[in-house]
Amino acid sequence: MVRTIIGANWGDEGKGKITDVLAEKSDIVIRFQGGANAGHTIINSYGKFALHLMPSGAFHQNIMNIIGPGVALNIEALLKEYDDIVARGVPAPQIMISDRVQVMMPYHVDFDKFEEERLGKNSFGSTKSGIAPFYGDKYMKIGMQICQIYDKELFRARLENVAAQKNVLLESLYGKPDLDVDAIFDKMTALAERVRPWVGDTSAYLRKALKEGKTVLLEGQLGTLRDPDHGIYPFTTSSSPLAGYGPVGAGISPRDMTDIIAVTKAYSSCVGAGPFTTELFGDEAEELRRRGGDAGEYGATTHRPRRVGWFDAVATRYGALTQGATEVALTNLDVLGYLDEIKVCTAYEYEGKLISDFPVTPVLEKCKPVYTTVPGWHSDIRGITKYSDLPEKCREYVDFIEKQIEVPIRIVSNGPRREETMVKE
Repeated sequence: MVRTIIGANWGDEGKGKITDVLAEKSDIVIRFQGGANAGHTIINSYGKFALHLMPSGAFHQNIMNIIGPGVALNIEALLKEYDDIVARGVPAPQIMISDRVQVMMPYHVDFDKFEEERLGKNSFGSTKSGIAPFYGDKYMKIGMQICQIYDKELFRARLENVAAQKNVLLESLYGKPDLDVDAIFDKMTALAERVRPWVGDTSAYLRKALKEGKTVLLEGQLGTLRDPDHGIYPFTTSSSPLAGYGPVGAGISPRDMTDIIAVTKAYSSCVGAGPFTTELFGDEAEELRRRGGDAGEYGATTHRPRRVGWFDAVATRYGALTQGATEVALTNLDVLGYLDEIKVCTAYEYEGKLISDFPVTPVLEKCKPVYTTVPGWHSDIRGITKYSDLPEKCREYVDFIEKQIEVPIRIVSNGPRREETMVKE
């Protein structure tokens, strides 16, 4: 059995908590794409954690946590996360890294920063984690698989070839010094050795596990609208956060996939640039941001204030259906308890016409939200553990959203902690 958890929107939907909850019934959790550029926040008996590369099964000692070949592996970031959670009393998690995974190099981070500086006000809102340069090199076939780093002669030759290309850009475009090949070689070979006990053939491991009837959970990063093909391009990430990429980035067969769980908040939020149709501003936005989640709406990686807005049913329906979601997990429902009325965007207005299908970016930038206003429940629902015990107006809001997005809502989260989750009958 293979279940996949992905984001329906811009990312920041609360996937970390949902992964942590579902991990209890899983044997293996896999990160299949992205890198240390986004975080999954988890609150449990050990405390509050923001994981960036470590799979969210790290807090369950019976689970194997796998870094799949589709991930941008920042070895330093992974080791830091490992050391941090162990230092806080979490038993050492089981970890396995694909021997085919490609490694984030120091110059990837540098080029990401240099390019954002060069673009200035036209930048894409990058986290400056090296993601775009990393995936650019991967598809230019000048990336470094971790297995290549263990072959020192091969690694040296490939590194010198990369330096010949990169140094031209560093000098002519950015006005920066050449790469120090010796320093990079020494640093990366030492880092690779530190994680060598974790590296292996994860695809073979997974094939055996699935044959034995094990349950696998694929953990996606970001969401549909950040996909480079189907998202708000160019305001996207550089790997595919779609469930369809899950088998590729994890190293399993598409035939093994079963449940696809799209996560969305009960309102909208995002970090980063690009059109955001239902965005709120001023005091109204600050109030929602302050109340959002356990510590407000601030990025787990960037710590930037998230942009917030009303629930966008047009974007969420598109996101869930593009993911092929079999069900939806609705998070942060408790946040809206302070409102007398709640707006839901049920259509867009574009050049005087109503549209209900999510458009391409140039059209989206000119769209205005069309709202339906529904009554709020004006009460605190934290602590309620049974869906039928929620206030009637609260359940009506969930039912209204479910009808709009055309995918059944099965999981409802009414707080940031693992136990603050309920199943919708």
